[in-house]
Amino acid sequence: MLLEDGVADMETLERMSHDVERCARLLETTNVDVIAYSCTTGSLLKGEGFETEIEQRIEDIAEVPAVATAASIKRALDTLGIESISVATPYIEELNELEVDYLEESGYEVVDIYGLSCQTDEEICAYHPETAYQQARSMDREDAEGIFISCTGYRTFEIIEQLEKDLDKPVVTSNQATLWDALRTIGVDYSELELGSLFRH
Repeated sequence: MLLEDGVADMETLERMSHDVERCARLLETTNVDVIAYSCTTGSLLKGEGFETEIEQRIEDIAEVPAVATAASIKRALDTLGIESISVATPYIEELNELEVDYLEESGYEVVDIYGLSCQTDEEICAYHPETAYQQARSMDREDAEGIFISCTGYRTFEIIEQLEKDLDKPVVTSNQATLWDALRTIGVDYSELELGSLFRH
């Protein structure tokens, strides 16, 4: 989900959260099986519990299952048994702090976080997956049971398998977790997708 006006900040995320019902109504008649609210910081904006509130708001209107990225990330971390993480993001510091607060409130230990200070969606989406790979690899720590790469605008699919092999630990990314959660929610077999250890659960 690209943020309104292309600006990646708290004000824009707040406006986007007020638009959930309108967007759900637009999708209500499309005959889809599941709807994903694909924005990490947008779905954790107001702390732990906001992610499932968004899912419920969508489901109440569209009458199909919904997943919100922040909730999908928690389900992924829990499935993999990860309690401590290093977090790589493209965000500004304000959003990094928001994410740390949310993850720690949800029971995870954030041992490190580093963002690229991107101001707009265009900046985030312009990065090649190699950037995410190098950023995440540089943040590997012995006390981190896994690596989390945040932001659905940050390309990661191409590097998840290699990163896990190189670090010898699980990697969760926003898009990977959201897709996995959506597919499992509606019972689609994803076993042949090579998107890290998460897709082997």
